[in-house]
Amino acid sequence: MKKILLIEDNLELLENTAELLELAGYEVITAENGKSGVEKARKHFPDLIICDIMMPELDGFGVLHLIQKTPDLANTPFIFLTAKTERSDFRKGMEMGADDYLMKPFSEMELLNAIESRFKKKDLIQEQFSQQQNTGNTINHKEVLEKLLENGKINTYKSKQEIFSEGNYPQYLFYIKSGKIKAFKRSESGKELTVGLYAEGDFLGYIALLEESVYKISAEALTDAELILISRSEFNEMTTKSTSFILQFTKALVHNNNYKAEQMVQLAYNSLRKRVANALLLLKEKYTPTPDLTNFRIRISREELANISGTTTESLIRTLSDFKSEKLIQIQGRSIEIINENKLKNLIN
Repeated sequence: MKKILLIEDNLELLENTAELLELAGYEVITAENGKSGVEKARKHFPDLIICDIMMPELDGFGVLHLIQKTPDLANTPFIFLTAKTERSDFRKGMEMGADDYLMKPFSEMELLNAIESRFKKKDLIQEQFSQQQNTGNTINHKEVLEKLLENGKINTYKSKQEIFSEGNYPQYLFYIKSGKIKAFKRSESGKELTVGLYAEGDFLGYIALLEESVYKISAEALTDAELILISRSEFNEMTTKSTSFILQFTKALVHNNNYKAEQMVQLAYNSLRKRVANALLLLKEKYTPTPDLTNFRIRISREELANISGTTTESLIRTLSDFKSEKLIQIQGRSIEIINENKLKNLIN
């Protein structure tokens, strides 16, 4: 019997929905708020989670963030319930990694169809994995990957040059041979929010290929970069041949969703100082040349750093000036050097 965790602060809706799901043959665990929901998820390990967004103590976005940071729950299908109809909330939930989104009031069939669809997709993935295991799939994904990289064409990009843009159909999987890349979304007003940072050895653009959909983000070079372009057909062939290769990309997807969830929580709940400190530490973590490097220096425009921090350029400059006065960083032109990493971390904790 499939196990469903239902998190909803409206007691009448909670009871009615739980009864409906039990009549449909599911085992139902209920929670009246987000905090209790996370605790029960970690105790019972449900097969699927249905969660309201607007709740006391911990809202639905916070629940999804904590679920995705729990390794044993990270791949659990997650459906949001909400009475809010703003497009921004819908996009925020899906960008954080939610699997589906139901508007209240919803019908019985809408709910059951959404659940069945999630379970079918999960079962299909598990079935394909089992079939590949049973057929003795022993292809070395490292060797096949090296072959793909050898056959791929190399493109060079200048700093600020676009690699791909939101809304276009993907033709390639990108492998970063050198340089730094950012992924971002642009609002209707033209404001950018950085949603991913990539460096040498990272793949880029695979989500749209796997979903067979258009790009939902844009990407451009932060520095001069060299990328290897692997064609869509070669990528598709790779994913059908090698189970280990699929698992590698699944892990990358989970990491990507965790990063987005972490960033959403930072933007929603953290102060400006915390957001800027977190952005600086994120850059250090992603772009440190050697693990034992004491001080970290990066050349980055104030506009780019503001996009990563989720603030305006003016507010960022004031905060960096404060950090400099507090001897947390040094600034020389566009270069920023972290000189007291521990104090920056203390700002976040």
